[in-house]
Amino acid sequence: MIVALAGGVGGARLAAGLAAALPARELTVVVNTGDDFEHLGLTICPDLDTVMYTLAGINNAIAGWGRADESWNFMDTLGKLGGETWFRLGDRDLAVHVIRSLAAHGGMPLSEVTRKLASRFGIRHAILPMSETPVRTRVRTGHGELSFQDYFVRLRCRPRVRGFRFAHRRQAAPPAPLRKLFRAGAVTAVVLCPSNPYVSIAPILAVPEIGAWIRRRDFPVVAISPIIGRAAVKGPAAKMMRELGQEPSALGVVRHYGRLVDGWVIDNRDSKLGAAIAREGKRVLATNTLMTDRGKSLRLAAATLAFARTFATARG
Repeated sequence: MIVALAGGVGGARLAAGLAAALPARELTVVVNTGDDFEHLGLTICPDLDTVMYTLAGINNAIAGWGRADESWNFMDTLGKLGGETWFRLGDRDLAVHVIRSLAAHGGMPLSEVTRKLASRFGIRHAILPMSETPVRTRVRTGHGELSFQDYFVRLRCRPRVRGFRFAHRRQAAPPAPLRKLFRAGAVTAVVLCPSNPYVSIAPILAVPEIGAWIRRRDFPVVAISPIIGRAAVKGPAAKMMRELGQEPSALGVVRHYGRLVDGWVIDNRDSKLGAAIAREGKRVLATNTLMTDRGKSLRLAAATLAFARTFATARG
């Protein structure tokens, strides 16, 4: 069993590659829910939906979020009636939020409604939220503490970041299938997808049971750098690193994670950093990490899995 921790576009693209490379019984994707929020009376789960739509092949590849072939009649009418339109919900996308919200009001766990939705989209691999209960990412900025969606969407990442807080993380309840994996001892590797270290991966690791499980691991943890050169492929990761006084580079990401990660996959353009990363006590694989189509996602996933298997060979 491979467990992938994912959030955002990069995480979704690698998850799709892993799903193409592995049978359903050999992959579980654990998704960040720190971005979730209540909006217009609905429960919105942006990262879960991005992963789900990408695995189903119906994602909007240009925007990086939402569904392909979307229409916007609901938002257009909402705006004309004076409603809030800063967070865009497409007509097709809206149906998912309605079903999820109705299920939540009926007491259905988030993992179960996610399973049912994924099944309707033809997805066979397990997609799990990091927690059944709400954990909310709060961004500390020069403008005070902001909810994640206020920072990310309403304010378009403009405020300077000073830190993060994951509200209610101590009460987080990982879904039962994930807890079963904690006990089973069947996990051969954990893969940290090329997702934002601060707001996609950190909320997952902040769930006490997940963080403790990885720290006491008997399996390798392999990560793909979300930084190529000195820039994030998509999103504010490099900006956040600079504002927090960290080097916005693959080496900076390696140092950010420290002992948590055993092996790093970096882009060929950063191969010159390989020696410095090795001096940090990490194994390194340089390859093409830019996933511009599903074929490249599959090739990166296959290379990452082969890299992870070298750890088992060395231990054996």
